[in-house]
Amino acid sequence: MNAELTLQLNQLVDGLADEGYAVVDNFLSSEEVNQILQLEEFKNGHRQFKKAGIGKSQDKQINEAIRGDYIQWVKPEEAEPPLQVYLSKLTELISFVNQQLYLSLKDFEVHQTIYPIGSFYKRHLDQFKKDDKRKLSVICYLNENWKEEEGGQLRIYLPNGSKDIFPLAGRLVCFRSDLLEHEVLPATRERLSLTGWLLDSLRV
Repeated sequence: MNAELTLQLNQLVDGLADEGYAVVDNFLSSEEVNQILQLEEFKNGHRQFKKAGIGKSQDKQINEAIRGDYIQWVKPEEAEPPLQVYLSKLTELISFVNQQLYLSLKDFEVHQTIYPIGSFYKRHLDQFKKDDKRKLSVICYLNENWKEEEGGQLRIYLPNGSKDIFPLAGRLVCFRSDLLEHEVLPATRERLSLTGWLLDSLRV
């Protein structure tokens, strides 16, 4: 693990321990972000990705009044090299967090995400009621040259208020899936990310 990544992961662990969430800028470099954006999957995302639903398995439903994003799950064994770079960093993140916070994280799940202009995801909790394997939520943004006036921020609800985080390219946000409700606000431009969860059991 290089020195920069070690510094970033220390910052992440400190944030999780103190606040329940952490923001790490430049988790992916601008070059790494650009290589992901050049993948055909993202270029043709509106045609290839599927409308995201709410809930799990038989309880899943599509409701655009609650969420409006399109997603495509990443299969690690089939991921293109630019995505493998990110997945490799997630693997190192899991190992580091387990060592520092004494968690028993074992795996991750990730999907590519596109929020069309004006779409949103209303306030919610990431951990399912009938399935608690999601322990930490991780989002890495892929939006180059994002401006605050374009909106699209992640709003995390904390015990003493809320925190707005803008979707800047390369920025990683990590937070407790079981504790922190959050929402995605509308934006005036398309909003791209890699959204995932760190799990305490293996993916099915």
